[in-house]
Amino acid sequence: MRRLSWFNTVSLTLGFAFLYIPMIILIIYSFNGGKLVTVWTGFSTKWYGELFRNEAFLDAAWVTVKVAVMSSTVATVLGTMAAYVMVRAGRFPGRTLFSGMIYAPLVMPEVITGLSLLLLFIAIGLDRGVLTIVLAHTTFSMCYVSVVVSSRLVTFDQSLEEAALDLGCTGFEAFRLVTLPIIAPAVISGWLLAFTLSLDDLVIASFTSGPSSTTLPIKIFSAVRLGVSPEINALSTIMIALVAVGVIGASLSSKRSIAKRAKDEQEAIQ
Repeated sequence: MRRLSWFNTVSLTLGFAFLYIPMIILIIYSFNGGKLVTVWTGFSTKWYGELFRNEAFLDAAWVTVKVAVMSSTVATVLGTMAAYVMVRAGRFPGRTLFSGMIYAPLVMPEVITGLSLLLLFIAIGLDRGVLTIVLAHTTFSMCYVSVVVSSRLVTFDQSLEEAALDLGCTGFEAFRLVTLPIIAPAVISGWLLAFTLSLDDLVIASFTSGPSSTTLPIKIFSAVRLGVSPEINALSTIMIALVAVGVIGASLSSKRSIAKRAKDEQEAIQ
């Protein structure tokens, strides 16, 4: 095994420091007792209490989670269907156009996507609100799900489906009982990716949201324009903690799944 050179060590150290030191400072100052975010006056958790009493932030957080759950679920269903068609349907009339429409949001600037969706909603007379944000987020996150699931379907052993069909399963039953459980990790990964993209989106949501459907990124952006408050530090710390718990949980679940799969393979060989 090659040892890390001094250049690689310094580069990694500077890179991680650039990424994580600002987060660490933000977490530390979320426990600052003073109102100024750059002047330490003592340890306190009062800003977390103020945050949970701030109805504007709580309403925005609820709208964000509701939109993320609905849009990621719909995007996962549509993206999985699109990936299955792209991988299994072979060549069919309009395949190039279909694939282009699926993958276009990957390279389309978010400003263009948000503006075009806004003009569409105005043209059909649809009032902006939670529904329009869900439709917009589903539109741009579906392609990410399709990419993740299609990469798993490409390496899928189709003989397993053929065996299920030979044993009397219909096409849908073979997909539900054989294909879907095997590609489930990719489907779950696609859902998590779509959920994360929806939580993080600011540009598209700013075009498609209404007065009563402000998402958390929009609320934070509006508040930061007037100056960073300790409540925003507390909110950011909570979000970092939730992401850290999610990553650790996913890693532990993945390790258990790999260990179980290796155990099953070992038992099958014996």
